[in-house]
Amino acid sequence: MRLVPLAEAAELPRWRQPVTLLFLMAFAMPIAFATWSALLNNFVIERAAFTGVEIGWLHTVREIPGFLAVGVIALIMIIREQVLGLASLCLLGLASAMTGFFPTYYGILALTLLSSIGFHYYETVNQSLQLQWIAKDRAPQTLGWIVAAGSAASLLSYGTLVVSWKAFDLSYSFVYLTSGGITAAIALFCMFAYPQFESPNPQNKRMVLRRRYWLYYALQFMSGARRQIFVVFAAFMMVEHFGFEVHQVTALFLINFLANMLCAPLMGKAVARFGERNALAFEYTGLICVFLAYGGIYWLGWGVMVAAALYVLDHLFFALAFALKTYFQKIADPADIAPTAAVAFTINHIAAVFLPASLGYMWVVSPAGVFWLAAAMAATSLFLSLLIPRHPGPGHETIFQSRLATPAE
Repeated sequence: MRLVPLAEAAELPRWRQPVTLLFLMAFAMPIAFATWSALLNNFVIERAAFTGVEIGWLHTVREIPGFLAVGVIALIMIIREQVLGLASLCLLGLASAMTGFFPTYYGILALTLLSSIGFHYYETVNQSLQLQWIAKDRAPQTLGWIVAAGSAASLLSYGTLVVSWKAFDLSYSFVYLTSGGITAAIALFCMFAYPQFESPNPQNKRMVLRRRYWLYYALQFMSGARRQIFVVFAAFMMVEHFGFEVHQVTALFLINFLANMLCAPLMGKAVARFGERNALAFEYTGLICVFLAYGGIYWLGWGVMVAAALYVLDHLFFALAFALKTYFQKIADPADIAPTAAVAFTINHIAAVFLPASLGYMWVVSPAGVFWLAAAMAATSLFLSLLIPRHPGPGHETIFQSRLATPAE
């Protein structure tokens, strides 16, 4: 396909420009993934009799491709990042489409593994392309709007489920097939409708580990560990503890993404104004409170409305995570973006490989303990975030370094 240097992309029609492609990809991914997430807990409990143990193993399998995201570095030696990202998005859609036809423990695990390969490799490449294609001065605002576009797609998926699930007596297989098929179709359209955009900074095609990125690596590790507890057990709690049905879980997700769609652009402006350190510190402080309150649901007997409110707040705080991307964009060598995105995804998923399965056993004994552990992780992230300088840059990655320092390896 035709190569177009990024500097010349502005001459293309707006719908064929790089940022438009990023928005379209951000819109396509949640159609499959959000639908898969909305149905998952009810699907595995109703059709495969999952308990906390099985759901923990399922999410461990789901996170293995994230741990192996460093393999993207090898793939971009032979495949352009843009092509790899769209091919991964297509795989996510196709695997999600087939999920409803294999309602067994091993069938669900196998298709989850395939869809997860697509999801994690897409996310790795997508993060790299965002940081290469979006100017630093516009990154927080633009990333906020991209998050809003993804939330709008999730909102559309969830809204359709809420309205049609009971009204039309939909089956799991039909919904999975439809949502996954739409994502795959959009990915194929993008593959052929857009030229290949050429970044002005050739990317290193080898593993990059630099000492000066240590704080970014540490924050990624803690983010992955903490997020797993929310992704695996927060929605599972709503089904297991409060007996939510599909349309109720979906309605809760719908509220989440409506809030994200409205707030994400404002969060982008807040990151640009107050800086990554303040934004991340605010996020982690809020998450500490939310996870402590989750534990209180079991110890103090708080009702379903409290749990639902906490779930929405949890999602809103997590939406600020793109501040970690812009922090790295400011401190990174432009040639390190692609390989470091892969390395960071692997670091992000180290804990994700063993935490869901191990905490599944803990969940059977003490669900509150699982959430209190997450609060401790959020507190560690808060401490790390305070080490980010107000104006980070190469040679000034942490508060311990002078702004005049020379970047170290």
